Amino acid sequence: MDLLIPEIGLVFWTSIAFLMLVLLLSKFAWRPIMESLKIREESIDEALKSAERAREEMSELKADNEKLLAEARAEREQLLKDATKMANSIKDEAKKEAEVIAKRMLDDAKAGIEAEKQAALAEVKSQVANLSVEIAEKIIRKNLANDKAQKALVEEFLNDKSFN
Repeated sequence: MDLLIPEIGLVFWTSIAFLMLVLLLSKFAWRPIMESLKIREESIDEALKSAERAREEMSELKADNEKLLAEARAEREQLLKDATKMANSIKDEAKKEAEVIAKRMLDDAKAGIEAEKQAALAEVKSQVANLSVEIAEKIIRKNLANDKAQKALVEEFLNDKSFN
């Protein structure tokens, strides 16, 4: 049992050695260790604050990006609407122009047909007149081939004509 209970001298000298060790460590090691721990704690706090600021900035950037994206979408929609409106306007103008050109061409064609019709009628009338004259000439030659027929025709014209 003597081994389990230490003697007073051993306890005294162990306690003095321990106190000297604590004094030496507190003077030379404890303060620098505590200062380095304090510096490390401050750097960790600063890093946490920096990370929080970065997170806030990222959330602001994300909000800004979403806002810009929404504006870009709205602008794209407006451009598409404007382009569609312009395309419809151009299409309507082209359709109206085509209708005007088609009407003008139709009117020109009708006028050309009418002119050709009048020219054909004039030519037919001229040919009918020439044929009539030729037929009359042939009939008169045939009827007036002898003297007796010529005298009868002159007398008939004279009887039809009344003299004043």
